[in-house]
Amino acid sequence: MSAKPVKEDPIKMHKDASALMENGKYVEARDMFVRTAELYHKGQNYFGASEMYYKAGESSFALKEYENAVELFMKAADIALGKGFDRYGVSALEQARDSQKALGNTKEVEEITKRIAEINKKNEEPEGESSFSVFS
Repeated sequence: MSAKPVKEDPIKMHKDASALMENGKYVEARDMFVRTAELYHKGQNYFGASEMYYKAGESSFALKEYENAVELFMKAADIALGKGFDRYGVSALEQARDSQKALGNTKEVEEITKRIAEINKKNEEPEGESSFSVFS
């Protein structure tokens, strides 16, 4: 009789990774957040995937692994922005920008700052053109 393969539970992994992070075990937390992000993405939970990459980025940032942090925050941003979670995507971009600052990458900091401004501008509705009115 063969053992059944253990099914990974992303929700439990999410909680476990968060606990690891709270206890300062950033390497283990980062790796578990990345694995959880992959599972969420496979299960089409894109917000969850984005959030897990973001948390993995925070773990890398805490470890001063700024290049890795940039990569993880950009993954989080790309998923979030691709699915219309713009506010979350902008937060991830801001974190990526902070990571680039820590690396001293001025050009990248400027590029990300520009991208954030474009997204924020796109999301501001012009006066008088709102599709919602209290008078309708």
